Amino acid sequence: MQLHVSPSMRSLTISSNNGFIDLMKIKVAARHISYRTLFHTILILAFLLPFVFILTAIVTLEGVNKCSSFDCLGRRLGPRLLGRVDDSGQRLVKDFYKILNQVNAEEIPDGIKLPDSFNQLVSEMKNNQYDAKTFALMLRAMMEKLEREIRESKFSELMNKHFAASSIPKGLYCLSLRLTDEYSSNAHARRQLPSPELLPVLSNNSYHHFILSTDNILAASVVVNSAVQSSLRPEKIVFHIITDKKTYAGMHAWFALNPVSPAIVEVKGVHQFDWLTRENVPVLEAVENHHGIRNYYHGNHLAGANLSNTTPRTFASKLQARSPKYISLLNHLRIYLPELFPNLDKVVFLDDDVVIQRDLSPLWEIDLWGKVNGAVETCKGEDEWVMSKHFRNYFNFSHPLIAKHLDPDECAWAYGMNIFDLRTWRKTNIRETYHYWLKENLKSNLTMWKLGTLPPALIAFKGHIHPIDPSWHMLGLGYQTKTNIEKAKRAAVIHYNGQSKPWLQIGFEHLRPFWTKYVNYSNDFVRNCHILEL
Repeated sequence: MQLHVSPSMRSLTISSNNGFIDLMKIKVAARHISYRTLFHTILILAFLLPFVFILTAIVTLEGVNKCSSFDCLGRRLGPRLLGRVDDSGQRLVKDFYKILNQVNAEEIPDGIKLPDSFNQLVSEMKNNQYDAKTFALMLRAMMEKLEREIRESKFSELMNKHFAASSIPKGLYCLSLRLTDEYSSNAHARRQLPSPELLPVLSNNSYHHFILSTDNILAASVVVNSAVQSSLRPEKIVFHIITDKKTYAGMHAWFALNPVSPAIVEVKGVHQFDWLTRENVPVLEAVENHHGIRNYYHGNHLAGANLSNTTPRTFASKLQARSPKYISLLNHLRIYLPELFPNLDKVVFLDDDVVIQRDLSPLWEIDLWGKVNGAVETCKGEDEWVMSKHFRNYFNFSHPLIAKHLDPDECAWAYGMNIFDLRTWRKTNIRETYHYWLKENLKSNLTMWKLGTLPPALIAFKGHIHPIDPSWHMLGLGYQTKTNIEKAKRAAVIHYNGQSKPWLQIGFEHLRPFWTKYVNYSNDFVRNCHILEL
């Protein structure tokens, strides 16, 4: 860039080397011009010229040096100097948001033909010259259709899972039939359990007495095997297994043919307890024969259900509440333990879907401080699915009786591994309270609660619970896919509560080994019934 002053001092010429600014002349008036004015003019130009050079360089680097005038340069650089940018992209986004809001507020036309894929949508858009609104409308219709199909698929999956969880697998059915047949034809399978010389041990309170109520032979074998193998003193273990009449022969045959010495096992059928009659516990007959209950547990689970306003999680909870096991006498037996075992002082009650991984003898040393039930509380853990249960999770607090007598924020506790002080229990009215609330729920057509035997127990044992350390009893392996494996390994008892039992095909594969390690796959009955194929 060059600056040239004419000899007459009447003109000033500016020229550039790159040809962008060919010539800029400033003519000075011929008369009466002072040197001071000229000096000020030159000073101002000297100040502006570096900026002109910089702007010229920027334009050249950005490839706009084809401009050959200040007008072009101004159009290019003016907005930048003023902090303005091209907002056409922002306008496009705003227009698109406006179209989306319009489409969202409109009804999708009936009978609209939707593409089967996004690629097909794009192809039709090109071929038919869709405008933006039509494209957005089609996209919304496709997404809503997909959401409906996903919801329907999820509900179907939950229903199928419910039926799978409620049915008896072929292998387990085979095992029960074969063992029942063995009981009728093999005297050794009918031998007395325990042997006569060990009968006094059944009421000896120096032993550790476990009570298990189940009609699942394979599950019972796992509970017993895991307890014995994990015990430091298995010779002190006594198992009292209670089953129903149809399963009694097979259950007896299994433990007669597969002793777990030095532990002691007693198998009794419900029919063998003289005290446990419907005359003594009429509420049980009401539960089994009540038309509303039978229809609720065995009827059409979709009847009256508004799936459009129901989340899959809520629907799954309702299905689980409709498991037929909840009207089984075996499921209610735990409330009658003081009468069924009048000579025992302290017992540990176990569900059949647990595995014992640690010696449980210290449980008998826990001081319950005058309470009846030592249980793990289920409201104080980090897991929001398993350990965040309060009374509001089990009861309908819109019912006046529930709202009047219960606190929705009260902490719930777990069934499945409980220490019961039977001596203290016999001094309470727990059983009567249980019966009262069970009858009230029947009168209200099951509107007070719907989930099995835990809700009435939460009421009946209210004020009689002693919390024990959560490491004794880890829950959720039957419905929690994100179970912490390391915590499961350290837990004394792991509980497969939920639908995905380890003996079912719907059981979680990564959690099943905790259970299968205690199955005797070399047993002839297990092998012949193809239990390995689970």
